[in-house]
Amino acid sequence: MLVQINTDRNIEGTEALAQQAEEMIRGALDRFSGHLTRVEVHLSDVNSDQRVGPGDKRCLLEARLTSRQPIAVSHQASTVEQAMDGAAQKMTRSLEKILGRMSER
Repeated sequence: MLVQINTDRNIEGTEALAQQAEEMIRGALDRFSGHLTRVEVHLSDVNSDQRVGPGDKRCLLEARLTSRQPIAVSHQASTVEQAMDGAAQKMTRSLEKILGRMSER
């Protein structure tokens, strides 16, 4: 499973952030790695013109499943870390639901 990190111009895409994001996403989605080819992480600052505010960091996760359409979830929070964690939790629930249905067939 390849984890690809993308940031907008308002989020500094440092090596430390990339490593933190990859560790968090791999930790949350590792049990699905046999079904995933790639996970794209898109980090952005929603209201960068206002500087700070509640829920202004956004994490969009796009998971590419083998032989299936991609799945996307997003989460907004006050920090990038909280946004990534929330999106990872949403993706876990989505994958459990989709792959659970696949195994029932």
